[in-house]
Amino acid sequence: MPVELGRRHVLMSVAGFMASLSMAAHGATGERHPQARVIVDNDFSGDPDGLFQLAHHLLCGSIDIPLIVGSHLPLKFGGPASATAGAAKARELLKVMRLEGRYTPIAGAELPIMSRDRWTPSPVTAAIVREAMRADRKEPLFYAAGAGLTELALAWLAEPKIGSRIKLVWIGGNEHGGLAYPPPGPAEVEFNLSIDPVAAQIIFNESDIEIWQVPRDAYRQMLFSMAEIEDIAAAGPLGRYLKAELDGMAAILATIPGFPPMPDAEVYVLGDSPLVTLTALMTPIQPDPASSRYLRKPTPWLNIDGSYRERPGARPMRVYSAIDSDLTFRDMVSRFARLAQAGV
Repeated sequence: MPVELGRRHVLMSVAGFMASLSMAAHGATGERHPQARVIVDNDFSGDPDGLFQLAHHLLCGSIDIPLIVGSHLPLKFGGPASATAGAAKARELLKVMRLEGRYTPIAGAELPIMSRDRWTPSPVTAAIVREAMRADRKEPLFYAAGAGLTELALAWLAEPKIGSRIKLVWIGGNEHGGLAYPPPGPAEVEFNLSIDPVAAQIIFNESDIEIWQVPRDAYRQMLFSMAEIEDIAAAGPLGRYLKAELDGMAAILATIPGFPPMPDAEVYVLGDSPLVTLTALMTPIQPDPASSRYLRKPTPWLNIDGSYRERPGARPMRVYSAIDSDLTFRDMVSRFARLAQAGV
Protein backbone atom coordinates (compact mmCIF):
# COMPACT_ATOMS: atom_id res chain seq x y z
CA MET A 1 0.00 0.00 0.00
CA PRO A 2 1.49 3.42 -0.91
CA VAL A 3 2.52 5.50 2.09
CA GLU A 4 0.10 8.35 1.38
CA LEU A 5 -2.80 5.96 0.86
CA GLY A 6 -1.94 4.20 4.12
CA ARG A 7 -1.87 7.48 6.00
CA ARG A 8 -5.20 8.49 4.47
CA HIS A 9 -6.69 5.14 5.48
CA VAL A 10 -5.55 5.65 9.09
CA LEU A 11 -6.96 9.17 9.22
CA MET A 12 -10.28 7.99 7.79
CA SER A 13 -10.39 5.19 10.34
CA VAL A 14 -9.77 7.62 13.19
CA ALA A 15 -12.42 10.00 11.86
CA GLY A 16 -14.85 7.12 11.61
CA PHE A 17 -14.06 6.03 15.13
CA MET A 18 -14.63 9.50 16.56
CA ALA A 19 -17.88 9.81 14.62
CA SER A 20 -19.06 6.44 15.90
CA LEU A 21 -18.42 7.55 19.49
CA SER A 22 -20.51 10.65 18.95
CA MET A 23 -23.29 8.70 17.23
CA ALA A 24 -23.40 6.14 19.99
CA ALA A 25 -23.54 8.84 22.64
CA HIS A 26 -26.14 11.02 20.95
CA GLY A 27 -28.33 8.74 18.88
CA ALA A 28 -28.47 7.59 15.30
CA THR A 29 -29.38 11.05 14.01
CA GLY A 30 -25.94 12.35 14.92
CA GLU A 31 -27.47 15.50 16.45
CA ARG A 32 -25.32 16.46 19.44
CA HIS A 33 -26.73 17.35 22.83
CA PRO A 34 -23.67 17.54 25.09
CA GLN A 35 -24.33 17.18 28.79
CA ALA A 36 -21.68 19.69 29.78
CA ARG A 37 -18.80 21.93 28.80
CA VAL A 38 -15.51 21.14 30.52
CA ILE A 39 -12.47 23.39 30.83
CA VAL A 40 -9.53 21.07 31.46
CA ASP A 41 -6.68 22.49 33.56
CA ASN A 42 -3.72 20.31 34.56
CA ASP A 43 0.04 20.27 35.08
CA PHE A 44 0.62 18.10 32.03
CA SER A 45 4.41 18.39 32.31
CA GLY A 46 4.29 16.68 35.72
CA ASP A 47 2.72 13.40 36.80
CA PRO A 48 1.52 11.55 33.64
CA ASP A 49 -1.84 10.76 35.25
CA GLY A 50 -2.99 14.06 33.75
CA LEU A 51 -2.21 12.79 30.26
CA PHE A 52 -4.30 9.65 30.87
CA GLN A 53 -7.11 11.92 32.06
CA LEU A 54 -6.86 14.28 29.07
CA ALA A 55 -6.78 11.41 26.56
CA HIS A 56 -9.85 9.88 28.19
CA HIS A 57 -11.69 13.22 28.30
CA LEU A 58 -10.98 13.85 24.61
CA LEU A 59 -12.67 10.56 23.68
CA CYS A 60 -15.90 11.31 25.58
CA GLY A 61 -18.61 12.46 23.18
CA SER A 62 -20.94 13.62 25.95
CA ILE A 63 -18.97 16.81 26.63
CA ASP A 64 -17.45 19.79 24.83
CA ILE A 65 -13.96 20.94 25.80
CA PRO A 66 -13.65 24.65 24.99
CA LEU A 67 -10.25 25.13 26.70
CA ILE A 68 -7.22 23.02 27.60
CA VAL A 69 -4.94 24.80 30.06
CA GLY A 70 -1.37 23.86 30.92
CA SER A 71 -0.77 24.98 34.50
CA HIS A 72 2.41 25.36 36.48
CA LEU A 73 4.21 23.07 38.91
CA PRO A 74 6.25 24.09 41.95
CA LEU A 75 9.58 25.50 40.77
CA LYS A 76 11.60 22.62 42.27
CA PHE A 77 9.56 20.10 40.26
CA GLY A 78 9.00 21.89 36.98
CA GLY A 79 11.42 24.77 36.67
CA PRO A 80 10.51 28.31 35.57
CA ALA A 81 8.44 27.36 32.49
CA SER A 82 6.38 24.34 33.56
CA ALA A 83 3.07 25.78 32.34
CA THR A 84 4.55 26.32 28.88
CA ALA A 85 5.95 22.79 28.99
CA GLY A 86 2.53 21.49 30.08
CA ALA A 87 0.76 23.11 27.13
CA ALA A 88 3.41 21.64 24.83
CA LYS A 89 2.90 18.19 26.36
CA ALA A 90 -0.87 18.49 25.75
CA ARG A 91 -0.17 19.37 22.11
CA GLU A 92 2.11 16.35 21.87
CA LEU A 93 -0.70 14.10 23.13
CA LEU A 94 -3.14 15.63 20.64
CA LYS A 95 -0.70 14.83 17.84
CA VAL A 96 -0.41 11.21 18.99
CA MET A 97 -4.21 10.99 18.99
CA ARG A 98 -4.46 12.62 15.52
CA LEU A 99 -6.46 15.48 17.04
CA GLU A 100 -4.07 18.35 16.42
CA GLY A 101 -5.89 21.34 15.01
CA ARG A 102 -9.08 20.63 16.95
CA TYR A 103 -7.78 22.16 20.18
CA THR A 104 -5.21 24.80 21.08
CA PRO A 105 -3.78 24.21 24.57
CA ILE A 106 -2.82 27.43 26.33
CA ALA A 107 -0.13 27.91 28.97
CA GLY A 108 -1.22 29.65 32.13
CA ALA A 109 0.81 31.57 34.70
CA GLU A 110 4.27 30.23 35.46
CA LEU A 111 4.13 31.21 39.16
CA PRO A 112 1.56 31.01 41.96
CA ILE A 113 -0.32 34.02 43.26
CA MET A 114 2.07 35.75 45.66
CA SER A 115 -0.63 37.34 47.83
CA ARG A 116 -4.28 38.30 47.73
CA ASP A 117 -3.33 41.90 46.90
CA ARG A 118 -0.62 41.08 44.35
CA TRP A 119 -1.97 39.40 41.25
CA THR A 120 -2.08 39.95 37.53
CA PRO A 121 -4.15 38.16 34.87
CA SER A 122 -2.51 35.23 33.11
CA PRO A 123 -2.60 34.42 29.37
CA VAL A 124 -5.66 32.24 30.07
CA THR A 125 -7.70 34.56 32.29
CA ALA A 126 -9.71 36.29 29.58
CA ALA A 127 -10.53 33.00 27.82
CA ILE A 128 -11.89 31.45 31.05
CA VAL A 129 -14.02 34.51 31.77
CA ARG A 130 -15.29 34.61 28.20
CA GLU A 131 -16.35 30.96 28.27
CA ALA A 132 -18.05 31.30 31.65
CA MET A 133 -20.00 34.39 30.59
CA ARG A 134 -21.29 32.99 27.28
CA ALA A 135 -25.03 33.46 26.85
CA ASP A 136 -25.39 31.16 23.83
CA ARG A 137 -24.66 27.89 25.67
CA LYS A 138 -27.03 26.36 28.20
CA GLU A 139 -24.99 23.33 29.23
CA PRO A 140 -23.39 23.52 32.68
CA LEU A 141 -19.73 24.56 32.69
CA PHE A 142 -17.27 22.53 34.75
CA TYR A 143 -13.72 23.56 35.56
CA ALA A 144 -11.81 20.28 35.81
CA ALA A 145 -8.58 21.03 37.69
CA GLY A 146 -5.98 18.36 38.31
CA ALA A 147 -3.29 20.61 39.79
CA GLY A 148 -3.24 24.03 41.47
CA LEU A 149 -6.06 26.57 41.26
CA THR A 150 -4.07 29.57 40.04
CA GLU A 151 -5.95 30.02 36.76
CA LEU A 152 -9.46 29.76 38.17
CA ALA A 153 -8.61 32.10 41.05
CA LEU A 154 -7.19 34.70 38.64
CA ALA A 155 -10.29 34.44 36.46
CA TRP A 156 -12.60 34.93 39.45
CA LEU A 157 -10.56 37.89 40.70
CA ALA A 158 -10.80 39.43 37.23
CA GLU A 159 -14.56 38.83 36.96
CA PRO A 160 -16.37 37.60 40.11
CA LYS A 161 -19.60 37.14 38.12
CA ILE A 162 -18.24 33.82 36.81
CA GLY A 163 -18.72 32.32 40.28
CA SER A 164 -22.37 31.45 39.80
CA ARG A 165 -21.78 30.19 36.26
CA ILE A 166 -19.13 27.52 36.85
CA LYS A 167 -18.57 24.41 38.98
CA LEU A 168 -15.09 23.44 40.09
CA VAL A 169 -14.13 19.76 40.14
CA TRP A 170 -10.78 19.72 41.93
CA ILE A 171 -8.33 16.91 42.52
CA GLY A 172 -6.66 18.25 45.62
CA GLY A 173 -6.69 19.19 49.26
CA ASN A 174 -6.04 17.46 52.55
CA GLU A 175 -8.33 14.90 54.14
CA HIS A 176 -11.32 16.21 56.10
CA GLY A 177 -11.29 15.41 59.81
CA GLY A 178 -13.69 12.64 60.75
CA LEU A 179 -13.97 11.45 57.15
CA ALA A 180 -10.54 10.03 56.36
CA TYR A 181 -6.96 9.70 57.56
CA PRO A 182 -3.85 11.11 55.85
CA PRO A 183 -1.44 8.66 54.20
CA PRO A 184 1.38 7.13 56.24
CA GLY A 185 4.60 9.05 56.63
CA PRO A 186 5.41 12.65 57.51
CA ALA A 187 2.49 15.07 57.71
CA GLU A 188 2.56 17.05 54.46
CA VAL A 189 0.27 19.54 52.75
CA GLU A 190 -1.42 17.81 49.82
CA PHE A 191 0.61 18.36 46.65
CA ASN A 192 -1.95 20.16 44.45
CA LEU A 193 -2.84 22.51 47.29
CA SER A 194 0.85 23.23 47.85
CA ILE A 195 1.22 24.42 44.23
CA ASP A 196 -0.73 27.61 45.05
CA PRO A 197 -2.22 27.82 48.56
CA VAL A 198 -3.30 31.44 48.09
CA ALA A 199 -5.33 30.54 44.99
CA ALA A 200 -7.03 27.69 46.84
CA GLN A 201 -7.88 30.02 49.72
CA ILE A 202 -9.40 32.53 47.29
CA ILE A 203 -11.64 29.84 45.79
CA PHE A 204 -12.69 28.31 49.13
CA ASN A 205 -12.85 31.36 51.36
CA GLU A 206 -13.90 34.23 49.10
CA SER A 207 -15.53 33.04 45.90
CA ASP A 208 -19.07 31.75 45.39
CA ILE A 209 -17.90 28.95 43.06
CA GLU A 210 -19.49 25.58 43.84
CA ILE A 211 -16.74 23.06 44.65
CA TRP A 212 -16.74 19.31 44.02
CA GLN A 213 -13.58 18.26 45.82
CA VAL A 214 -11.74 14.96 45.38
CA PRO A 215 -9.31 15.18 48.31
CA ARG A 216 -6.15 13.13 48.70
CA ASP A 217 -7.81 10.16 50.42
CA ALA A 218 -10.26 9.78 47.51
CA TYR A 219 -7.92 10.24 44.56
CA ARG A 220 -5.37 7.84 46.09
CA GLN A 221 -7.97 5.09 45.62
CA MET A 222 -7.68 5.35 41.82
CA LEU A 223 -5.27 2.42 41.45
CA PHE A 224 -4.56 1.03 37.99
CA SER A 225 -2.38 -2.04 37.66
CA MET A 226 0.93 -1.94 35.83
CA ALA A 227 -0.10 -5.16 34.06
CA GLU A 228 -3.06 -3.30 32.56
CA ILE A 229 -0.77 -0.45 31.52
CA GLU A 230 1.39 -3.01 29.71
CA ASP A 231 -1.73 -4.26 27.91
CA ILE A 232 -2.66 -0.74 26.84
CA ALA A 233 0.88 -0.13 25.59
CA ALA A 234 0.81 -3.31 23.53
CA ALA A 235 -2.45 -2.31 21.85
CA GLY A 236 -1.51 0.86 20.00
CA PRO A 237 0.46 4.12 19.70
CA LEU A 238 -1.53 6.02 22.35
CA GLY A 239 -0.90 3.32 24.93
CA ARG A 240 2.80 3.18 24.08
CA TYR A 241 3.06 6.94 24.42
CA LEU A 242 1.35 6.99 27.82
CA LYS A 243 3.46 4.12 29.15
CA ALA A 244 6.63 5.84 27.98
CA GLU A 245 5.58 8.94 29.92
CA LEU A 246 5.12 6.81 33.05
CA ASP A 247 8.46 5.10 32.51
CA GLY A 248 10.16 8.48 32.32
CA MET A 249 8.65 9.69 35.58
CA ALA A 250 11.18 7.93 37.80
CA ALA A 251 14.08 9.46 35.89
CA ILE A 252 12.60 12.95 36.25
CA LEU A 253 12.06 12.56 39.99
CA ALA A 254 15.62 11.30 40.40
CA THR A 255 16.87 14.72 39.31
CA ILE A 256 15.10 16.47 42.21
CA PRO A 257 17.43 16.91 45.22
CA GLY A 258 16.22 15.02 48.28
CA PHE A 259 13.36 13.24 46.50
CA PRO A 260 13.36 9.53 47.41
CA PRO A 261 13.69 7.01 44.56
CA MET A 262 10.43 5.47 43.37
CA PRO A 263 10.12 1.84 44.48
CA ASP A 264 8.89 -0.90 42.19
CA ALA A 265 5.12 -1.28 42.48
CA GLU A 266 2.34 -3.27 40.86
CA VAL A 267 -0.03 -0.30 40.59
CA TYR A 268 -0.01 3.37 39.65
CA VAL A 269 -2.32 6.05 41.04
CA LEU A 270 -4.22 7.59 38.12
CA GLY A 271 -5.43 10.23 40.52
CA ASP A 272 -6.67 12.73 37.93
CA SER A 273 -9.12 10.30 36.32
CA PRO A 274 -12.00 11.35 38.62
CA LEU A 275 -12.14 14.52 36.53
CA VAL A 276 -13.56 12.34 33.76
CA THR A 277 -15.88 10.39 36.05
CA LEU A 278 -17.48 13.48 37.56
CA THR A 279 -17.92 15.50 34.35
CA ALA A 280 -18.36 13.04 31.48
CA LEU A 281 -19.64 9.73 32.93
CA MET A 282 -22.97 11.06 34.16
CA THR A 283 -26.43 9.55 34.04
CA PRO A 284 -28.43 10.59 30.92
CA ILE A 285 -31.57 11.41 32.92
CA GLN A 286 -31.09 13.84 35.81
CA PRO A 287 -27.38 14.12 34.89
CA ASP A 288 -25.09 13.37 37.79
CA PRO A 289 -22.09 11.09 38.49
CA ALA A 290 -24.47 8.89 40.42
CA SER A 291 -22.17 5.93 41.14
CA SER A 292 -19.59 7.92 43.12
CA ARG A 293 -20.06 8.82 46.77
CA TYR A 294 -19.81 12.22 48.41
CA LEU A 295 -20.72 14.19 51.51
CA ARG A 296 -22.55 17.48 51.06
CA LYS A 297 -21.41 20.05 53.61
CA PRO A 298 -20.89 23.80 54.08
CA THR A 299 -17.67 24.90 52.40
CA PRO A 300 -15.12 25.17 55.21
CA TRP A 301 -12.55 27.92 55.70
CA LEU A 302 -9.30 26.71 54.17
CA ASN A 303 -6.18 27.48 56.20
CA ILE A 304 -2.78 28.04 54.61
CA ASP A 305 -1.54 24.68 55.97
CA GLY A 306 -4.36 22.81 54.25
CA SER A 307 -6.47 22.27 57.36
CA TYR A 308 -10.13 23.27 57.48
CA ARG A 309 -12.25 25.33 59.86
CA GLU A 310 -15.95 24.58 59.78
CA ARG A 311 -18.27 27.40 58.63
CA PRO A 312 -21.92 26.53 59.30
CA GLY A 313 -24.14 28.32 56.82
CA ALA A 314 -21.49 28.68 54.11
CA ARG A 315 -22.32 27.70 50.54
CA PRO A 316 -22.60 23.90 50.10
CA MET A 317 -19.88 21.81 48.47
CA ARG A 318 -19.34 18.15 47.67
CA VAL A 319 -16.49 16.24 49.30
CA TYR A 320 -16.05 12.96 47.43
CA SER A 321 -15.09 9.93 49.48
CA ALA A 322 -15.22 7.25 46.77
CA ILE A 323 -15.02 7.47 42.98
CA ASP A 324 -16.41 4.70 40.80
CA SER A 325 -13.00 3.50 39.63
CA ASP A 326 -14.45 0.38 38.02
CA LEU A 327 -16.65 2.41 35.65
CA THR A 328 -13.89 4.96 35.07
CA PHE A 329 -11.20 2.49 34.07
CA ARG A 330 -13.47 0.10 32.14
CA ASP A 331 -14.60 3.06 30.06
CA MET A 332 -11.04 4.34 29.59
CA VAL A 333 -9.66 0.96 28.54
CA SER A 334 -12.55 0.39 26.13
CA ARG A 335 -12.10 3.78 24.45
CA PHE A 336 -8.34 3.35 24.22
CA ALA A 337 -8.84 -0.12 22.70
CA ARG A 338 -11.22 1.22 20.04
CA LEU A 339 -8.74 3.95 19.18
CA ALA A 340 -5.99 1.32 18.87
CA GLN A 341 -8.19 -0.63 16.46
CA ALA A 342 -8.29 2.52 14.33
CA GLY A 343 -4.49 2.56 14.33
CA VAL A 344 -3.93 5.24 16.97
